[in-house]
Amino acid sequence: MVTSRQARTLVLTALIAAAAAALHAAASNSPTPVGAWKTVDDQKGDVRSIVKIEEKNGELSATVQKTFPRPGEDADPKCDKCPDDFKDKPIIGLRFMWGLKGQGQDWDGGKILDPDNGKIYRVKLHLSDDGKTLEVRGYLGFSMFGRTQKWQRAEP
Repeated sequence: MVTSRQARTLVLTALIAAAAAALHAAASNSPTPVGAWKTVDDQKGDVRSIVKIEEKNGELSATVQKTFPRPGEDADPKCDKCPDDFKDKPIIGLRFMWGLKGQGQDWDGGKILDPDNGKIYRVKLHLSDDGKTLEVRGYLGFSMFGRTQKWQRAEP
């Protein structure tokens, strides 16, 4: 026979287990930067490319999947201003962002290559609460000395 105290303990244990399961489910369903993104030029406001962000071993990296050349631009651009191993590589397929660490909405500690000028910057990311906008801030030295682009999640 179960006493009322044992019954209360069983109910309390079940409630705690349910709450823990709900918290775990909410955490695992939180938005992540992993996926496809439309890069948007921070000065002209047009979509420039589709990039894919992937996570491996707790680090994010990004690769260019598709470009949207402006009139007069090369349809198959190369990274002609880029340094070292990036020099003259095709932009499509180029891993241009790497080494970001974090979780959830905020990632930093990585590098980003700007193929337009060939410079490599430090980078940090902030994901919107709804997971549809990604703020990408490239900077030298301190974050205040940089610029931010707002990328939009690409539809699958």
